[in-house]
Amino acid sequence: MAASGIIFSNVHDEKLPELTDRRTIASVPYGCRYRFIDFVLSNMTNSNINNISVITTNNYLSLMDHIGSGKDWDLARSNGGIKLLPPNVTPQAYGTRSPSVSRLESLKGVNYYIAGIQDEYVILADSDVICNIDLSELLDAHIERDARMTIVAHRLSPEKAVSSSGHMFHEGESGFVSELAVDPYESDEPCYESLGMVVMRTSTLRRMIAESISHNYTSFTRDIVARTLREHGESGRIALYHFDGYYAMIDSIEAYYRHSMDLITDERVRRALFAVKKRPILTKVRNSPPTYYSPSSSVRNTLIADGCVIEGEVENSIIFRGVHVGRGCRIRNSIIMNNTVCGENVSLTSVISDKYATIRSDITLAGAETRPFYIPKNKII
Repeated sequence: MAASGIIFSNVHDEKLPELTDRRTIASVPYGCRYRFIDFVLSNMTNSNINNISVITTNNYLSLMDHIGSGKDWDLARSNGGIKLLPPNVTPQAYGTRSPSVSRLESLKGVNYYIAGIQDEYVILADSDVICNIDLSELLDAHIERDARMTIVAHRLSPEKAVSSSGHMFHEGESGFVSELAVDPYESDEPCYESLGMVVMRTSTLRRMIAESISHNYTSFTRDIVARTLREHGESGRIALYHFDGYYAMIDSIEAYYRHSMDLITDERVRRALFAVKKRPILTKVRNSPPTYYSPSSSVRNTLIADGCVIEGEVENSIIFRGVHVGRGCRIRNSIIMNNTVCGENVSLTSVISDKYATIRSDITLAGAETRPFYIPKNKII
């Protein structure tokens, strides 16, 4: 069955205020050369979903530059392909307020586009969850169960469920969702954390949006999912698709640092994301020159992208494209983003440096694994 994809690029921006001050959460850099949106875009194109729209509300210049025409994902097409949808501010969608980044209000703002979707099914996805998933299996499971909507979820232990910031679901005897918990309590029942991906019929989505406009609903979770469960229970036919693979939910700067470091310390994470047969994670091709390592350089257990100049010592770190590490530098347990310049004799420990930062010579900066030191974009220190 044919399906369209809709990606929310600004949902959860507030969870990463440091990294989303000048960009959407979808365009946050990750793993040397990727952006968050690369994972959900690749998941869709690898599953033969080739009609994709990205809903944007603000700070989307970086996102537009990264996606371009979509050719790197084979989405530069005359039919279908990828579209960026800026907010269509109408009294029905936003009233007199500025555009919101909630899922439901974002959908209301692009109702004009959804009305013209020809595919029978639609997959909605956040862009702050890092995983490699076969969405065609999700669609097949949804159709087989004849569900109203199917939500991708991962089973958690009761202890992890209590500490999670996500939405938790319980399944009833029928196999459909029986309960939703926003602030979950400890329970012996199996808990499933939502991964922010939902599939449903396009006609169902249109009815939801029309009802939301009529009743001024603003939250997809509270006004659609929770209300359906409250009024209909398991007969509301909200199903879960159990995803048992690796995923990273980036809901804080600490989580961003921790999951990024997992790429270095855990080969299983790298394989789960980047070594899945016939499901590559694609990104924008930059055609940078090879990285130059001077005779004075020393590199251990580090991911380094192309186009860098390494003259100092780098250990247990992630170095993005175009970074210059000067002589005498010592960089440990840090994430250094594109085109950052580190002068001579700089010492960085547990630091996240955003793009185009400059750290002058003889500077020492140190954070901690539980609270990394963050350098804003274009900052000179």
